[in-house]
Amino acid sequence: MENEVKLAAGAMVALSVATAALVVLPYLQVRDIKPPEGLMPYTSAELRGRQVYVANGCVYCHSQQPRDRNFGPDAQRGWGRAAVPGDYYYDKPHLLGSMRTGPDLFNIGARQPSKDWQLGHLYQPRAYVPGSIMPSYPFLFDVKDAAEPDDDVVKLPPNKAPFGKVVVARPEALDLVKYLQGLNHTYPVLPPPVQPAPASPATPAS
Repeated sequence: MENEVKLAAGAMVALSVATAALVVLPYLQVRDIKPPEGLMPYTSAELRGRQVYVANGCVYCHSQQPRDRNFGPDAQRGWGRAAVPGDYYYDKPHLLGSMRTGPDLFNIGARQPSKDWQLGHLYQPRAYVPGSIMPSYPFLFDVKDAAEPDDDVVKLPPNKAPFGKVVVARPEALDLVKYLQGLNHTYPVLPPPVQPAPASPATPAS
């Protein structure tokens, strides 16, 4: 009986330490985090696009968390500064990702703001990035004989559209692109360095 009590007590202590280290302390660190001044809430279209992003499993191949320069070459890759907790203030749930089969998308809206590029890349990635292993998403588009007045026609590179047809973006594709364009975290998160006051000119001796 004594061994069982010791085992139970040890398990409770280990669970308490783990809970404090992995749950309580992180919560205390971020509970008062405020959004940076440059971070805007998602629009309704961006929120719909975020759901399309989740539904199509984009988070399984793309992260949204550039690392500090001391931990990886993300800045040299052009992915931007390291993320800070405030960057995710409006994200519920967070889409940090743990795999990088494709590039980090934390700043894809700054790196590639073109709506035409984003739509075309979703329709046929290899038309824009030769050798890309990203799947295409033809179900986010309609292929028609001719465009209607309100259609968003995808401007594909030469010879990439179906012969004699036009490719039209569906609402889900347009919302997804708005979400991707909104992933722009290039605003500063640290106050500018304080500049030293200029030295006063020396007073000449009388």
